[in-house]
Order: sequence, then C-alpha cells, then structure tokens
Amino acid sequence: MHPLAIALQDLYQQNADPSQAGPMSAYMRNQFPYLGIKSPRNAELQQLFIRQHGLPTLVDMDPFLRDCWSLPEREYQYTALGLLARVEKNLPANFTTTLEYLLVTKSWWDTVDTISGGTLGIHFQRYPLEREIALARWRVSANFWLRRACLLFQLNYKQETDFPLLSAIIRENLGSREFFINKAIGWALRQYSRINAPVVLDFVANTNLHPLSAREALKWLNKHQQTPNAGL
Repeated sequence: MHPLAIALQDLYQQNADPSQAGPMSAYMRNQFPYLGIKSPRNAELQQLFIRQHGLPTLVDMDPFLRDCWSLPEREYQYTALGLLARVEKNLPANFTTTLEYLLVTKSWWDTVDTISGGTLGIHFQRYPLEREIALARWRVSANFWLRRACLLFQLNYKQETDFPLLSAIIRENLGSREFFINKAIGWALRQYSRINAPVVLDFVANTNLHPLSAREALKWLNKHQQTPNAGL
C-alpha cells in the first residue's frame, strides 16, 4: 500500500468515533462501513494530514487513490477525493482512466456525484478530446453510474453548458427505470434552468420525461416563479 494511504489510515483510525459509525452507515443505506468521522472533523483531519504529509504528487495520485478505494470505510474515499480536488487543474490527460475506475468502483451517489460535478467536469473542459472519447463509451455503458456521470459533468458549467449534448444524453436515457438516472436528468435540467429558463421549460414540455425527472427539473423554477419570459 502507498505510504500516504498508510499514513491516512493511521490518522483516521486514531480519530474514529464508533458511536457515529452506525448511524452514518445507516444514512447511506448500509452500503459501506464508516469510521464515524463527520464532515467537519473530516475537513480538519484533511488539513492536518496535508500539513504533516503534503499532497500526493501527480505521479503518486493514481496509486494513492486506488489504495484509498481499497480501504473499507467510506471516509477514506471522501478524503481521497478532497485531496484530488486540490490538484484537479493539473491532472494529465490520461487521468481519465483513473476517474473511470473511481466512478465504477464502490459506486454510490456520494462519490459519483462529487467526481462528476467536480474533478471530471474540470478534466473534460481541459481535455476536449478526452471528453469525446470517454463520452462515446460511457453514455452507452451498461453501468448506469457512468451514464449518470455523463449527465452530471456539466453541472457547474453555467453559460458554457453544451445543452444540445446534454439534451442528446437525456434522450438516450428516456424510458429508464433507474432512479439514479431519472434523478440525474432532473438535476441537470434544474441546474441549467438557472441559466436559461425558457430552454428548459420548452424541453420539459416537449420531452417524454419520467415524472421524477420533470418534477426535479422544474423545482427551482417553480420555487422562484419563473416564467418563459422572466429574466434570470
């Protein structure tokens, strides 16, 4: 195991809170065991870890992440992604392979969404060819977490959102009975509705969306009583 992963494991085991581990795991439907380290304390420990050991180098980041993913408790994956986010604007193009591994391994909405809306979105902006190659495979994958990533990677693009691309990926997933796909469709549309309400309203009105997707898509507009002609 990578020395930094060992150091991280030592630090976190020393700060485990068994009284919180059960409830935290239950909240995530018992998908993973937890050490019982809540988010505020986790953030403090990340800072302490960086002060003591520094960040993994770009060369070491892949093995470090994979080792963190091999550890059973979920906090290791959260912290690994926190450290990754600190270098996400410097990752090499071929890091897409690592990101794919993280998306399809120990997959659940917490890590998939953090990666998709964060590091992956930035990575695809920096490397359009990597985006093109990856999306060609991921958007037709049997692994719905990869398809969810395709729907969510533009969450923070705002005016730079490629809505025709998002629309096409949404249409490819119409008829899905997978909750996490239908929820992601609505989330992506809701996010873009803050930028271009008329386009989203028109898309929802003219697309046979799952009721969950349509409801989620219009949630922000309904709350703020936006109309097709309202300025944002």
